[in-house]
Amino acid sequence: MLKELTVALAGSPNSGKTTIFNSITGSRQHVGNYPGVTVEKKTGKKKHKDYMINIIDLPGTYSLTAYSMEEIVTRNYIIDDKPDVVVNIVDSSNLSRNLYLTTQLIELDVPMVIVFNMADILMKVDDKVDLELLSRLFGSPIILTVGNKSKGINELLEKIVQVYNNVPERKKVLIKYNDEIENEINKIENLLKKARSLNKFNLRWLSIKLLERDVEVIKFLRNTLKTGEFNDLQKFLDHSINHITNVMRDSPDILIAEARYGFINGALRESIVEKKSSEVSVSDKIDQVLINRILGLPIFIFVMWIMFQIVFKLGDYPVSWLELGLNKLVVFLAGVMPEGLLKSLIIDGIIGGVGGILVFTPKIMLLFVFIALLEDSGYMARAAFIMDRIMHKIGLHGKSFVPLLIGFGCTIPAYMCGRTLENKSDRLITMHINTFMSCGGRLPIYILFAGTFFPKNSGNIIFSVYLIGILMAIAMAKLLRTTRFKGEAEPFVMELPQYRVPTVKGVLIHMWERTWLYIKKAGTVILALSIIMWVLFTFPMIGNNYSSNYQDQLKNFENSYSAGEINKDLYEKKVTEIKKEMAVEKIEYSAAGRIGHFIEPVFRPLGFDWKLSLASISGMAGKEVVVSTIGTLFSISKTEKSSSDVKASLRGQYNSLVGYNFMIFSLLYFPCIASLAVLKREAGVKEMFFQIGFTLSLAWLVSLIVYQTGRIFM
Repeated sequence: MLKELTVALAGSPNSGKTTIFNSITGSRQHVGNYPGVTVEKKTGKKKHKDYMINIIDLPGTYSLTAYSMEEIVTRNYIIDDKPDVVVNIVDSSNLSRNLYLTTQLIELDVPMVIVFNMADILMKVDDKVDLELLSRLFGSPIILTVGNKSKGINELLEKIVQVYNNVPERKKVLIKYNDEIENEINKIENLLKKARSLNKFNLRWLSIKLLERDVEVIKFLRNTLKTGEFNDLQKFLDHSINHITNVMRDSPDILIAEARYGFINGALRESIVEKKSSEVSVSDKIDQVLINRILGLPIFIFVMWIMFQIVFKLGDYPVSWLELGLNKLVVFLAGVMPEGLLKSLIIDGIIGGVGGILVFTPKIMLLFVFIALLEDSGYMARAAFIMDRIMHKIGLHGKSFVPLLIGFGCTIPAYMCGRTLENKSDRLITMHINTFMSCGGRLPIYILFAGTFFPKNSGNIIFSVYLIGILMAIAMAKLLRTTRFKGEAEPFVMELPQYRVPTVKGVLIHMWERTWLYIKKAGTVILALSIIMWVLFTFPMIGNNYSSNYQDQLKNFENSYSAGEINKDLYEKKVTEIKKEMAVEKIEYSAAGRIGHFIEPVFRPLGFDWKLSLASISGMAGKEVVVSTIGTLFSISKTEKSSSDVKASLRGQYNSLVGYNFMIFSLLYFPCIASLAVLKREAGVKEMFFQIGFTLSLAWLVSLIVYQTGRIFM
C-alpha cells in the first residue's frame, strides 16, 4: 500500500514554480479555489517508489507578510494545514531577491527542500557555488533543477522523501537579529507562553510577526486570547516597538527585513563567488533591444499585431471545418427527427446557441497558446515594464498593467489580481478600466462580426477593436484619476525574470486549462442560457395569429406551379419569401420578440434593430450569450433548416457600419454578471453599481457617435 504525503510548492512569481508543478504532475492536475476565497488552488499527484505524493501549488508570492490575499493564503496553508514538506522554488538568476521568502519559511521552522530552478543560467556564468555549505547555512537541502527541461525532478522527489523521513536529521537554523530586537522578541515570547491556547504555535515566529505589526496575526491573537491577555499584550507590544524605534532610529519591520537580507547576502558571500560585474547576461543583451526606450513600444505593438494575424488567419481553417461538421449534423438531424418542439430545441436552441460558441474554440486555443508563450518566456513582464511610462502618464504604474493583461483572458481573475496593488485608488481605477480589455467571452462576437462584414481583413479589424479598448482604458483611467480617485500613483519596483524557452508541455497545459474553462462554460452556463433564450423565442406560440393567411397563399402558389402558370424559380422564390415572413412574425410574437421591440427605441440611434438590441441585453449574462442568442434567433427565423450559416443572415440585414458598431458596444459595457459579483466582493456594492452605470452609459454614447458619424460617410 502506498504511503501518502503532502508537499506544498512555494515560490515567487516567475520563479518557474508552475513549470516544476507541471513537470511533476503532468496531466494529473485539478484546479479549484481555496475555501472562502477566490484565489486559485492547483493540486496534483505523483507516484514515486512507495509513496503517493500530493502536490499543492501555492499562490506565487515574494514574502509571507500579510499584504495580499496570495500571501495570506500561502502562509495560512503552511501554518494550518501543515504539509509534510515545503518545496521552496527559487529563481537561480536572482538569488538575493528570491531567497527572502526562504528566510521566512526558515522562521516558520517547516521541513523544507530548496530548489534552485533555472540552474542552467546559474551554471553558465563563472559563479562557483558551494551547495553543501549553502545547504548547511539554510538548514535545508538544495536541489538544482531546470524546470522547462524536467531536469532534476527525480532528484527532487527523492529528496522530498528523505526530508519527510527526516534523513539526515533536520538541523534547526535561527536567523539572528540585533540585540535590541532579540531582547524584545524574547520578552514577547515569554509573555505569549503564559497563554495556554498558544502552546501549539511557533511563539518566536508569532513574536516576530507582532513586531512587524502583522495585521492577520494581531487579528488572530485578538480572537484567540482572553480580552485581558490581549490588552496586556497590546500595551507591551506598543512599548517594545517604541523602544526599538527610539534606540535604532527605524521601525522594527524595516530592521527585521534588513536583517533577513543581511542573512541572505552573508550566506551567499560564504558560498558563492560572484561573476564579474562587467559581464552582461544574454537576458540583458536581449533587453537592450526589447525594452529600449524608443524601440520597446513599437516592438510590443508589432508582437501583438502578429499574434492577432496568426490567430485569426490560421484559425480560420479549423473553424471552417467545425462549421462544416456542424452543418452536416444539422442536416442529418433535420432529416431524421420529426417536426416538433424537441427538434426545434435541439437544432435551433442547443446547436444554434452552444454550437455557435464552440466553433470558435480553435481561435481561442491559439490565442491562449500565444499568451502562454509570452508569459512563460518572460516577455509578459517586459510588456508591463514597457507600459510603465505610459501608465504613469495616466496616473497608474506598470504593476497595474499586469491585471489588465490578464483581462484579455478573463475579467474575473483580472479583478482578483488587482489585490496586488497596495494603494486603494490604484486598485479601484485598475478594476474599473479592466472592463475595456477584451476578454475571451467577447472574442466570439468579434470573430463572428469581423468574419461576416470584413472577411478579408478580420485580423486587422479585431486588432483595432482591442486597440480601441486599450485607448479607452487609458482615457478613462486619466478621467477617474482626476475626478473620483485623485492623487498620485504609488511607485513600485518591477522585477524582470530571465528569458526562458517555453516548454511544449507547459504551454499546452496552460492553454488547456483556460480552454477547458471556456468549453465548460459553453456546456453549462451557455447551454442553460441558450435553452432559456429558445423558450423566449418559441413561446408564446403564434398559432393562427399571423397578419395574413399565409397557408392559403402557399397553397395558391403550389396550385399555380402545378398548373404550369408559373415556373419553378418563381415558385421557390415566392415560397421562400412567405416562409421568411412567417418566421419573422413568429419570433416577433414570442416573449423575446416583445422584449426586443420594447427596448429597441433605446438602441435605434446606434443602428441596432430589436434583434441586435435583444442580443446586447442578453450579453449582460455573459458575452458568449450574444453569439448564442444570435445563433438561436437566426436559426429559428431561417426558412431552410439545412444551413446554419448565421453570417449570411447577418449580411442580409445589416451593413458593415452596424456590424463594427455592435463590436464597439460589446467591447465597452461590463463583461458579465459573474464579473460584477467578483467586483462587488473585491471593491464593494457602490463600485459595482458605478461600474454598471459608467460602462453602459459610455458604451451607448461612444456607439452613438460612431454610428451617427459613420452614416455621414456611408
